[in-house]
Amino acid sequence: MKTFDAIITDRGSKYAVSGAPCGSPEEAKTLIKKLCRKKKFAKATHNTWGGIFDGEPHKNDDGESGSGMVIVRMLERENVQNHLLVVTRWYGGKHLGGDRFRHVQSAVRYYLDHL
Repeated sequence: MKTFDAIITDRGSKYAVSGAPCGSPEEAKTLIKKLCRKKKFAKATHNTWGGIFDGEPHKNDDGESGSGMVIVRMLERENVQNHLLVVTRWYGGKHLGGDRFRHVQSAVRYYLDHL
């Protein structure tokens, strides 16, 4: 799994993005478990993920409501199939409001630009 760490910071919150080729929701869960074996990612506030596996969108917001769909929509626009993307957030103590969606988009864009 390829990871770009601490790519965004805002009001104490920090973001990272990770991804890997993936063929199913079950494989996605296995990859996320592997990512969370790293203590830093296991302690993250949110590990939001999305992917399109065999034409079907799958996502998990992990408490960051709506973020999984942001990832899925960006993957659909870029026609990226059978690839898992995970946006990790470490909460910094201040609410970000709608900016959190902008940060998820920026993290996904960063990953896709560095694929």
